[in-house]
Amino acid sequence: MAGIYIYSDESSVAGELVGFAKGAGKEAFALAFKPEEAEKLAGFGADKVLLISGDSPIAESYSRSLAAYLSSVQAELLLLGMSPRDREFAAKTAGYLRCGMVSDALSLAAVEGGFKTEKMLYGGISLVTETLQDLSVVTISSGKFESLAASALAEIVPLELEADTRIKLVASAPIIKEGVDLNAAERVVGVGLGFNKQEDLKLAEDLATALDAEIGCTRSLAEERKWLPVEQYIGISGAVIKPQLYLSMGISGQIQHIIGVRDARIIVGIDTNENAPIFKAADFGIVGDMYEIVPLLTEALSS
Repeated sequence: MAGIYIYSDESSVAGELVGFAKGAGKEAFALAFKPEEAEKLAGFGADKVLLISGDSPIAESYSRSLAAYLSSVQAELLLLGMSPRDREFAAKTAGYLRCGMVSDALSLAAVEGGFKTEKMLYGGISLVTETLQDLSVVTISSGKFESLAASALAEIVPLELEADTRIKLVASAPIIKEGVDLNAAERVVGVGLGFNKQEDLKLAEDLATALDAEIGCTRSLAEERKWLPVEQYIGISGAVIKPQLYLSMGISGQIQHIIGVRDARIIVGIDTNENAPIFKAADFGIVGDMYEIVPLLTEALSS
C-alpha cells in the first residue's frame, strides 16, 4: 500500500495531514493506537485507518516494527505533527528506516518524483529547500493544511506490530496546560519585551477583549520573565499559528518570532522604531508609542 502514512497524537492535526495527502492525489493511511483515536480519524477522509496493537501502550515502542512495515509496503512518506510524542516517534522511526528526515518543516508540497520541503536553520537566518525522492519522514506543525469533509467513514483495519518492551510505562498523568489554544484562535494579540512591567500587559488584555482575540508572546516573556505560560509563546520553537489577524506590540520582529506568524492572513505591527523588522513582515504598521496608541485603538474598537 504505497502512499502517505500519517500519525499525530492530536487527532485534529492528523486530520490536517490527511487533507494534505488527499490534496496531493496520494493514498492516505492514518495510524492510531487506541480504538477511540481510530474512530475520530475515520471521519477525516483517509483511505484507511490502521489500528496498531501490541504489547505496549507507548507509540514510539513500535518504531522498529513500523519501519519494517513501511518498507515492506513501499510507503512514500511518513508524515507527523510536531508534538513532543510526534517528534520522538518520527526520529526513532527514521533511525530504524535509515532514511532522510525533515524535522519542523515550514512547508511541504508534492512534486514530480517526490516531496519538496522548506525549513529554517541557524535560528531562522537560513531557509533550506530539499526534495525527498525516497521514503522519508517529515514533521510539520498544525495549521498548514485543511482537513477534509469526508463523504464516508474510512475503514478501520487492525495492524499487529511487535513492540519494543525494553522500556515500560509505569504511570502517566495529563499535563495541565495554563495557556490558550493559539492554533484555534482567529485573532491573536502578540506582546514582547517592549512592555516595561508585567502589570502593563493589561493594555494588551483590554485590546484582546475588544478584538475577541487571544494573547500570544515572544519567547523571552514566557521563558525568561515568565509573565505568560510557555503555551502562549509564538516562534520557531513555539507555536506556529495561522490566524485571520495577528497584531503585535512591543515586538521588534526577529525572524525567530516571525516564523510563528508569517502565515497569518493580516499582520499589524506597532513599534516606536520605524526600522523594526516587524514592519517588513506586516501588512499594516503603526510607528509610535504603544502606551499611547493601544488605549486609543481599544477605545475605538470598543465603541
